[in-house]
Amino acid sequence: MVPEKNLIITHEVLEAILKSIDEGIHVIDLQGKTIFYNEVAARLDGMKIDEVLGKPLLEVFPSLTRKSSTLLQVIDKGKPIYHESQSYLNLHGEKAETMNTTLPIYVKGELIGAVEIAKDYSRLRILSERLLDLESKIKRKEKPKSQNNGAIYTFESIITADPGFRTVISRGKKAGRTSSPVLVYGESGVGKELFVQGIHNESFRRKGPFIAQNCAALPESLLESLLFGTSKGSYTGALDRPGLFELANGGTLFLDELNSMPVELQAKLLRVLEDGQVRRVGGAASIPVDVRVIAAMNIPPEEALEKKIIRSDLFFRLNVLRYELPPLRQRPIDILLLTKHFISQFNTKLNLKIQGADNQVSAVFARYHWPGNVRELKHAIEYMMNVCDSDVLTAYELPGSFTAEGKKQVGTEGFPSLRDALRAAELELINKALLETRGNILQSAKLLGIPRQTLQYKLAKHGMEGDFQQKMLENDPKR
Repeated sequence: MVPEKNLIITHEVLEAILKSIDEGIHVIDLQGKTIFYNEVAARLDGMKIDEVLGKPLLEVFPSLTRKSSTLLQVIDKGKPIYHESQSYLNLHGEKAETMNTTLPIYVKGELIGAVEIAKDYSRLRILSERLLDLESKIKRKEKPKSQNNGAIYTFESIITADPGFRTVISRGKKAGRTSSPVLVYGESGVGKELFVQGIHNESFRRKGPFIAQNCAALPESLLESLLFGTSKGSYTGALDRPGLFELANGGTLFLDELNSMPVELQAKLLRVLEDGQVRRVGGAASIPVDVRVIAAMNIPPEEALEKKIIRSDLFFRLNVLRYELPPLRQRPIDILLLTKHFISQFNTKLNLKIQGADNQVSAVFARYHWPGNVRELKHAIEYMMNVCDSDVLTAYELPGSFTAEGKKQVGTEGFPSLRDALRAAELELINKALLETRGNILQSAKLLGIPRQTLQYKLAKHGMEGDFQQKMLENDPKR
């Protein structure tokens, strides 16, 4: 048993904590009466605490119903509601707008109430509208003679010697011939936006705007107004503003992490793809737009369909042209190539003269899984160059995530493991030879002084098996 005094102290401490939080906290019991209401919530709602505390929720906020109130919905269903906007009138007829996360309260498995954490929705709208204004101003600016459409990368910006990836790039260039929707799948950090910008700059829309929007960056209602625009009066303080579809007219709209877009909003996106028209939030008029939509996902599309986080009809509409970008771990030849590229890039940026990475680092990089792909490699190189005291990167400069791998490469008193050092040296020489001969296996074998069959065996051993020569020649831009 806990002494009654301790219970009182615990209650007082908890109440003090809730009052000090810089977000609105509103708690109701099963009957819908308010049992806790802090000052921030009162300010957001335009009310005083004593006007709400102990009163039935629907009595204080008469414009709400049992179905439209997020607090009462949670009481009725016993399930949480995350990041949902709510617009309502208070007892004085004043309009309030909040972004709410509402959670059921269970004690020993029994539902006893609901708590709502509210944020000021108007401030989020202001940020969204500022972004739209900025996009609009950028579009209105006169473009210089050099290309400045928002897409700074071309397919030539993608650094790869991997034959499979080069095949995907070759197919991607063909996408520039049409305006059909495109779906790109690839893990985070693999280079999806570079690939998408390459498609845009390869197309006849290259002089039009390129606008990218991450669908996971904003809650549903803000993402809707950002994409489709708003009409004056659609909410308090709303103005006539074009959305990203209108701003991207004549160009390309890139929707990244489409799998994070709420399913309800996907239906509206599908209508735009089918009709070529948008309707602003709160508006009645349909506005024609000429926009190519390219969407990207960081999980397999089939998985998204199975989990029902993407509508099947939207998937099939976007899946006209589909490209899957291979992760870095499946492109071992690119690890050395990109390492050299990033070292050169950061030498210029950081005013350094790093000559390269030693065999221990090459061995670690060769066996590492690369969950963050090219982005992780770039950040690892940048970190190592910032802490390196010599002209060569060593295993001792590896970031923390590589520590375990780095230790596997180092023997007693820092001496490298002979097996791993030999493997790293062999892999480095093979990569150099293949790059020098643009994938010609026979010429590479001659450079290495080994029979062709031996080189093919080593390619298979290092996970580079396949008809390397033929694929490289098919995709060689100099051919």
